[in-house]
Order: sequence, then C-alpha cells, then structure tokens
Amino acid sequence: MDPRFLPHNSHLDGLAAFEERDPQLRILRGLPLVHRPALLSQLPRSVPGIYTVGGGRQIGKSTLLKLWVRELLREGVAPPRIAYFTGELIDDHHALVRLVSEHLADQPRPEPTFLAVDEVTYIREWDRGVKYLADAGLLEDTVLVITGSDLTFLREARMRLPGRRGPAHVANFHLFPLSFREMLKLKGSLDDPDEVFDPKRAPRPETLRILFEELEQYLMHGGYLTAVNDLAQEGTIRPSTFATYQEWIRGDVLKRGKHESYLREVLGAIVNRYGSQVSWNALARELSIDHPQTVADYVALLASMDAVFVQPALREEALAPAPKKPKKVLFADPFIFHAVRSWLKPVANPFAEQVRVAVGDPEWAGRLAEACVTAHFQRYFPTYYLKAEGEVDVAVVHGGRFWPIEVKWTGQVRPKDLKQVRKYQNGVVWGRVRRSGSLEGVPVEPLPLALARITERGPAPLCLAEAR
Repeated sequence: MDPRFLPHNSHLDGLAAFEERDPQLRILRGLPLVHRPALLSQLPRSVPGIYTVGGGRQIGKSTLLKLWVRELLREGVAPPRIAYFTGELIDDHHALVRLVSEHLADQPRPEPTFLAVDEVTYIREWDRGVKYLADAGLLEDTVLVITGSDLTFLREARMRLPGRRGPAHVANFHLFPLSFREMLKLKGSLDDPDEVFDPKRAPRPETLRILFEELEQYLMHGGYLTAVNDLAQEGTIRPSTFATYQEWIRGDVLKRGKHESYLREVLGAIVNRYGSQVSWNALARELSIDHPQTVADYVALLASMDAVFVQPALREEALAPAPKKPKKVLFADPFIFHAVRSWLKPVANPFAEQVRVAVGDPEWAGRLAEACVTAHFQRYFPTYYLKAEGEVDVAVVHGGRFWPIEVKWTGQVRPKDLKQVRKYQNGVVWGRVRRSGSLEGVPVEPLPLALARITERGPAPLCLAEAR
C-alpha cells in the first residue's frame, strides 16, 4: 500500500493495533459521549456494490467508516481485505483507478474485498474512475463505500453509474447530525425511554421537565458531537469548535469559486430573516448582489453542503411546492446557525455572548425551535409551510395527505395562534405546554415530547389528530 495511506490503515496490523492507533478511534476514546450511528448497522457486510454516504463536513463520515472497518474486523474479515483511502490524497480518476487496481490485484477471488474512499469529491472526475473499475469487472467481488460532502455532486454522479451499483436494495445513505431523539439516547437522560418514545404513553411531570431542559441544550449544541462533548466536558462550547464549522462553510464555498463578501451577505440575510418568508428577488434588491439568480445559486450551494435547506410553501391540492410563493431558508441544525452568527458578528466568547443569549430570548428561541422541527421532519418526508389567510409553520406530506403543525415556543398558546391551523381537521399545535390537551378543538402537545417521537416510520406524533 502507498505509505501515505498507512496512518489510516493500521488495521493491517490487527484489530488491537487499529483500536490503539487509528486517529478517529483515538479521539473517540477521550470523549465522554460516544455515539454509535444507526447508519452503521445499514452499511454493507457482504453484498458487493457501490455505496454512497453523503453528509456535511465535520458530521462524522470518516469516523463512521472507521467504525465500519472495526466491525468488519470483529466479524472475522481478514485485515488485508479491507482498505481505506482518503480522497484528499488522490488527484484524479487516473490515480484512483491505479490505486484501486493495484490493491485488488493482491486480493484472491472470490472472497469479498472492502474498500472505503472518503471524501471522494476531492478527486477530479472520480465518477469516471469508478465507472471504469465497474465496467472492467474489477468491482464484482468488492464492497466499495464512498463518502462526499457535496450532495449535488453525489446525486449527479449516481445518475452516471446506472446498472453498476450492485444488487443491494439500498445503496445511498445520508448521515445527518444527531436528532433530538438520538441525543436523548446518547446522554441517557431518561430513566424509562419508552415513556417518551412510545406515543401511547403519557410521560410523568418529571420526565417532561427533563425533556424541556434537554431541548434547551439541544437548541445550543444541536446534533454536532464536537459541540455536544464540549458542553459535557467544559460546560461551554469552545471558540475553536465554532471556528471549525465556520471554516468548513467558508472554505467549501470559496473552493467553488464564489466570493466571500457575497457569502457574508447571503448568510446575513438568512439570519436576519430567520423563519420568515423570502424571495430571491427581494433579497437581491436589499443586497449588493445584482441578480436574484446569484442569491439562488449561493443558497443552492449551501444546501448542497447540508448547511441549509429551503422550505417552500405547499400547493395543497397537488401536495407539491408552490413555485410562485416565497420560501423559507433554514439552517440544517441549531449549531450551524450559532456558528454562522458568530462568524458574521465575531465575539470573544460566542457561547456566553451569543448562544446562551439567543436561546434565552423568546423570539430567537421560537425561531430556532420552529427550524428544528422542520429540519427533523425533512430528513424523512417532503416538508413545507402553509400560506393562506394565515400561516402554518410546518406541513408534512405523508400517506397521501399533509399534516399541519403549528410550533409555538415563545410562550403560552392562545386562541389567536390557531387562526389557520384550526381550519385543518388534522392540525396540531406543538407548544411550550407541560401536558397534552386541546384548545378550541385543536390538539396541543408538549413540543419536546413530540420532537422526540419523530421517526422515519411515519408521523407517529400526529396520530392523535387522526382521531378528531
């Protein structure tokens, strides 16, 4: 193996050496909170094919691959049958083909070989290299897992590999920040987790108190484990952690040939209008950016990096986006919001001077909570907002219908807050209430409880609405 890749392939010296010397696994040993991604159980163990894992930078994709390698070793896969390559050290598709061909030439057939290529989008025309390897029959007995931080590049490249991905039913994966539900499990905050996760049970007051405290923490650190462990170890989030995520966004945008000044303006506009409806035309008129399409391009790039997502309005009759209505642009995680805000307005101690202040402010906390609910749902379902005579914060499309959810985190839920949502038979309100109930016939649920019950299996938190 090329010596440049040996620091990430210490598994060649056996499982014990890998657990002792691998850089990612060494970091995990020193953390108070270590998460086992659910995605780890879904990564392939035997079925040959080309698999992709997408997700933003600093989300844990490299660590996921190392945990996968460790599990393969524990399951008895011979160390030489596993190789890990980082795309940062591979210039182009020619180098990729040469590297993989040389490695596979040393492997006896037909036992499967396991290859991981991390951050493949660093490699120029990497998809051409993978296509050649597949067409040449070199990947017939190979499980190839590739990761990338540019979701648009990954989607486009997948389209260029038709019929070459292998027989697996699921070959594309997306690694997200930890959800609120996953965070509760990681921290072990609950004496009886089923009391929260089972929608048929009513939690005790003490359990609800814990949920409210944990949601306040989640609105600070989000689902990013570096920030989570900072807060667990030191009671604060280090300035260097904010800087890491700021440099990810800034660096990736500049690498695409964009302008830092425009990036600042677009991000500033997103923060200033957070949770509000915007149009590219209106933003362009207020910024120094001349053309609305330039604004749209910057937002699309940030979305491809998993930093933001765009929430359109819903065309109710079609269950599809309303293209002529304004959109909302939201950060994919609360911590990304805080990191961006501290980049736009630098302070000595972002956690004390900005994060705590924002989460303690009813208006900002409400915006963060609404974005958090939307971000959780959009992982699994098409998600919109509703705009008619009034507005409803979230509309989740599932099972051939949409589910309206009004998020009220700023204070007590009042009848006037229900103006629009009460028009829908299956509408619900998630608010700052300590027990489930109803107001003017509309079900009202404690927001932290409902958020913890969101899963990919369906909108279980909304099941009460069906009974109306």
